[in-house]
Amino acid sequence: MPGTSQVLTSPLEGTIVTPIYNYTEEQQAQIEALREYAATLQLPEDDPYYSWELRFLDKPDTMPRYMRAAKWKFEDAKKRIEKTMEWRREFQPDLIPPEEVRIESETGKIILTGFDKDGRPILYMRPGRENTETSPRQLRHLVWCLERAKDLMPPGQESLMIIVDYKTTTLRTNPSISVARKVLTILQQHYVETLGRAIVVNLPPLLNFFYKGISPFLDPVTRDKMRFNPDLLELIPKEHLDADFGGEYEYEFEPVSYWEQIVSKCRIALDGTRLLEGSESSKLSRRSSNSTLVAQTNIKVKQSVVVADPILGSVSVY
Repeated sequence: MPGTSQVLTSPLEGTIVTPIYNYTEEQQAQIEALREYAATLQLPEDDPYYSWELRFLDKPDTMPRYMRAAKWKFEDAKKRIEKTMEWRREFQPDLIPPEEVRIESETGKIILTGFDKDGRPILYMRPGRENTETSPRQLRHLVWCLERAKDLMPPGQESLMIIVDYKTTTLRTNPSISVARKVLTILQQHYVETLGRAIVVNLPPLLNFFYKGISPFLDPVTRDKMRFNPDLLELIPKEHLDADFGGEYEYEFEPVSYWEQIVSKCRIALDGTRLLEGSESSKLSRRSSNSTLVAQTNIKVKQSVVVADPILGSVSVY
C-alpha cells in the first residue's frame, strides 16, 4: 500500500494468535486465589478510581500474567500485583487525557501500527525523532502508548512487539540511562508478561555504551526477548512491516491523522476515559453500588468531539 497514512489496527486476516496458554487445575486455582487476594486490596467503591481499578483486575489476562511472571510462586505474585496496584493508583495509566501527551507524538518517535505474525501489535520507537526535553510527560506518553497497544490486542493475545530503530539517533536525542531505567521498571514490574519481543535495529557503535549501561537493569526474561538486527520479515508479514525495514507497508506519518485514528479506534474520551460498551460496561455496572458509571468515576466531560474513524468508516462521539 504505497504512500498510505492508514494505521493498521487489526492483524492480517488469517493470523493465528500465539502463544495460547493452557493452565492445569492447580494453576487455575492459583489464578483464582490471586484474583480473590487482589479484591481484598481494591479501593472502596465510592473512590473515583474504583471502576478503573476493577477494569484492570477483571481483564482475563491480568491474574494469569502475574502468576506466570512469578513463576507460579503465589507469595511473589501477591507482592507483584500489590505493587502494581499501588503504582496504577498513583500513575492512573488508564486516565491519561490524550491532549496531555499529544505533543510527544508529533514527530512519530513512538508509533503504534501493524501486527507481527503471532498477532502482537507493533510499537515502533525512534529515539532520533525526539522532540521534547526530558520530563514526566515523556513517561506518561509511553505508558499511554502501552495502554493503546493493549487496547488493540486481538482476543487471546497478551503481549506486544517493540522495535527500537536507532537510525538518526544522536547522543543528544538518545534517552539517558536514568530515563531508560524508569522505562524498564514500568515495563518489567507493572506490565509483566506484556513484552513479547524487543527488537533493536541500526544501533550505532557510538551507543553501545547505552546498552552496557542498562544491561544490569534488564531481568533475564526481558533480555531473552531482545534481538539485535534480526530478519524482520521472519517475524512480521510483509504487508504489516514498515518499508524502512524491508516490508511493503509504506506508511507516511502524519501527526493529526495518526492521532485521530488511534484515539478513535481505542475510543478515548477527552478526559482519558473510555466509552465502554457491551459486556464490559454491564460488568462494571453490576459490580458498582452506584447507579451509573459516570457517577462512579466522577467523569466531567465539558465538551463533545465527533471523530470519524478512517479505518472503519464509522463515527465515534466523545
